[in-house]
Amino acid sequence: MATFQPLFWALFTMVVGVFGCVAYFWVSNMLLDRAFPARGAQAGRNILRANAIRPWLFLFPAIAILGVYLIYPVINSAWLSLHGSRGQEFVGLDNWRWMVGDDKFLESMVNNLLWLFVVPALATLFGLIAAAVTDRIRWGNLAKSLIFMPMAISFIGASVIWKFVYDYRGEGQEQIGILNAIVVGLGGEPQAWITIPFWNSFFLMLILVWIQTGFAMVILSAALRGIPEETIEAAVLDGATPLQVFWKIKVPQIWGTIAVVWTTITILVLKVFDIVLAMTNGQWGSQVLANLMFDWMFRGADFGRASAVAMVIMLLVTPIMIWNIRNARAEG
Repeated sequence: MATFQPLFWALFTMVVGVFGCVAYFWVSNMLLDRAFPARGAQAGRNILRANAIRPWLFLFPAIAILGVYLIYPVINSAWLSLHGSRGQEFVGLDNWRWMVGDDKFLESMVNNLLWLFVVPALATLFGLIAAAVTDRIRWGNLAKSLIFMPMAISFIGASVIWKFVYDYRGEGQEQIGILNAIVVGLGGEPQAWITIPFWNSFFLMLILVWIQTGFAMVILSAALRGIPEETIEAAVLDGATPLQVFWKIKVPQIWGTIAVVWTTITILVLKVFDIVLAMTNGQWGSQVLANLMFDWMFRGADFGRASAVAMVIMLLVTPIMIWNIRNARAEG
């Protein structure tokens, strides 16, 4: 019986949800029609008013859900950032002053800036090159599938895979890590790569670049295929080389799509958490904002400081997200 309980509750939730939506729309429409009857001297005006209100009846459930799951957490986090560790004592801007003077927060900001410069640039560049190359070779679809495959892996799963790439077993021991095996094979000394300050951040960035290159490739490949053939043929007739056609004809025409891909990856980078948590847990100078927020929330049990860090992440993401939406609308 216990085996069927999850199935029963899943089906029950689906049925209640569907019939609840039907009941809501039916009742709200009935009440609206009664409030603005389509008869009498005011019939025309009532119909116009009802038609103006009716779309909002359909939008209200979605707006209410978004308000509960998006707007309320932002307001609550902003309020908690002005309170103490338990979220009860009002401390004003103390948490924000703490951030400005905290070494780990400053380290996180510097590392996040590094991630912002490196990951979107490399992922977009490699994705653009992969899109251009795979469209010109016979087995391009297979190559695209292999490049896109890391997108199906969770960040934690990808981190576990790359742990074997960077694995270090100590001096004199057999190295099973791919990178150290190559270094030893070339006569070098094995290194604990992810413990090397500053450079370890770049080793972690490679994981996200590996994952996001497939995303960039798919979007940019579709954009490249949408370029009118006439412009390419005209450039070829004028004597342009394939490299000149690519950089001077194709890339400028898909620049808007490149910008959208870039900013989408940038937003993801600002929230990067899983890779750092699984690989270094923020040690050896690799801390980032999202992992710092996690540490204060669940290890330090300080809701105030964790909320303040969360607000910083939101403030960094919001302008980029707004620009991305506007650019996507302009492209549309």
